Amino acid sequence: MPAPSRDHAEVDAAGGPTIRNISDTALWVAVYRARESERSDAVFHDPLARRLAGERGEQIARSMAFSEKNAWSYVARTWAVDQIVTHQVQSGADTVINLAAGLDTRPYRMELPPALKWIEVDLPGMIDYKGQALAGEKPRCALERVSLDLADVAARREVFADFGRKTKNALIITEGLLVYLSPEEVLQLGRDLGAQATFRDWIVEVISPGLLKMLQKNLGALGEAGSPLKFGPSEGPDFFTACGWKPAEVHPLLQTAARLKRLSLLMRLVAKLPASNEKQGSRPWGAVCRVTRV
Repeated sequence: MPAPSRDHAEVDAAGGPTIRNISDTALWVAVYRARESERSDAVFHDPLARRLAGERGEQIARSMAFSEKNAWSYVARTWAVDQIVTHQVQSGADTVINLAAGLDTRPYRMELPPALKWIEVDLPGMIDYKGQALAGEKPRCALERVSLDLADVAARREVFADFGRKTKNALIITEGLLVYLSPEEVLQLGRDLGAQATFRDWIVEVISPGLLKMLQKNLGALGEAGSPLKFGPSEGPDFFTACGWKPAEVHPLLQTAARLKRLSLLMRLVAKLPASNEKQGSRPWGAVCRVTRV
């Protein structure tokens, strides 16, 4: 079975780069879902994550010391997105469109109505890898995969328009995507999504300028692999109002992880500090948010 793309060879003994391109981050993040799923008190279960991450995913995770210490953030993010998806589907969403879906397995692991349409969009290499890896698995809803480079603006607008015609109430997910885009690119993506009247809600991630700076310093391997972190708007969740979306739910990751009992003693104390869902400035802060059409 091939890896996500042809240049995903194992880390070489001569000390080649651990993360070679953006697709490698999907292997890396899948490790944290696998580890959580293997806990006796797991807050979600992703039985496919370990298979998808493979040994390369573990190699990448072990090399990222900062993320290893802050694995709680990935657990909190996954759990928060799960909660929003569940509620929105129960509230009438008939389609979920997961952009840059990576190795997400929600169509297989979540309790979803069979009639729900779930569309995964990602680069061709990732789509091929995932399709082969999960060929023997049966999703719980109607799953479709679309190969697309989201950086191709004309192509994505055409695909979005096609999706828009086929749904009445779509929920968009961009888990793990926006931080790699510039603010201008995020605004354009938001406008392109907003051009489809049937795209009703959008799950986004927001980090503060302070957290962006911290991540840029501690996750330098991403920049070296050509995937620098860029998006940490000073406006906080209100950033999206400029492209036609307004905050409807904000789930700060630190407080979410505290509720899930995934923090160290020190971080539990930090989580008790007064929280704000608005502008954060230099304070490290991140959240999963649902924004809805203005």
